Amino acid sequence: MARRSRAAENQQTQVIEIKQLLDTFLERVKKDDLREQVRSLVPAVHALRDLGSGLVKGEDVRSARDRMLAYLLKYPKTLIDGDELMVVSGIGEWARRVRELRVQYGWTIYTGATLTEVVEDAPEIVDELEAMLRMKDFHLRPDQYVLMNVNQDREAALRWNQLNAIRKKPGGVKAKLLEYLRLNVGHVVTGEELRYLAKDNKEWARRTRELRTEDGWPVVTRMQGRSDLSVGAYLLEEDRQAEVHDRNIPDPVRVKALKRDKFCCTYCGWSRNNLNPDDPRKFLELHHLVDHVKGGANELDNLKTLCNVHHDQVHAGGLVWNGDEWYEI
Repeated sequence: MARRSRAAENQQTQVIEIKQLLDTFLERVKKDDLREQVRSLVPAVHALRDLGSGLVKGEDVRSARDRMLAYLLKYPKTLIDGDELMVVSGIGEWARRVRELRVQYGWTIYTGATLTEVVEDAPEIVDELEAMLRMKDFHLRPDQYVLMNVNQDREAALRWNQLNAIRKKPGGVKAKLLEYLRLNVGHVVTGEELRYLAKDNKEWARRTRELRTEDGWPVVTRMQGRSDLSVGAYLLEEDRQAEVHDRNIPDPVRVKALKRDKFCCTYCGWSRNNLNPDDPRKFLELHHLVDHVKGGANELDNLKTLCNVHHDQVHAGGLVWNGDEWYEI
């Protein structure tokens, strides 16, 4: 049975004990018995684990998992090396406990690998991520972790059950991503979840972007003007595809149009600040004044921001742009 670490009651006494154990090891090194050398290090390793596991204190800190969570909560949105979590956990299986915090307990913990793939797909996010993670030079390793949100997501366990069910199905990555997003329409999901669904295939970020830019699904991130979303968060705003002629708008052009229109519907003035559960207006879309299918360009001058309700009204023929303003028919 694996030994559990025991927090040291007196750190000074523990340090003295470790020094004595290392002195014993040095004596063993003078001899040729390899096994004795290894065995003499075992109590020193245990003593170091005990010392590390005693660094994080609190009434609610009772296990290795609790210690790691307390440490991450103390340094949110900060890159934490896996070795740091190994020290405060005091156990060898610390990585499994991190996964439990994410999957079973709903803490939004990203790995360096996931954030790297987010950046590769949206390089314009580098400066923002650098500032958020308090980094001078942008560099992430797979064995680094970031607690992105200090609030626990209590629905995460349900979503991870969904993920496991979809992950086992046959089919391509994009189809699985879409199925998962549609199951969670209107709810934020994390890049960590999408990466897991794609079986760690680094193409997941690109495929998610294609769902928006090529297939017309309203999958948005912070970089599409949704400043309320955190870096690495994804949201399917509505369970429907855009009309064919409203697809394929490049993200940089999309953001410029939203900024120009002050993130408001150009007909009614609605913005996300007016979001109300009883109001059918839920999000903003971009409309081509000259349909893309009729030769209209994906350019700023050909795009107008509309809420989902009035965009539908335009396509139903009830709202027309006369060159200066919208008017009802």
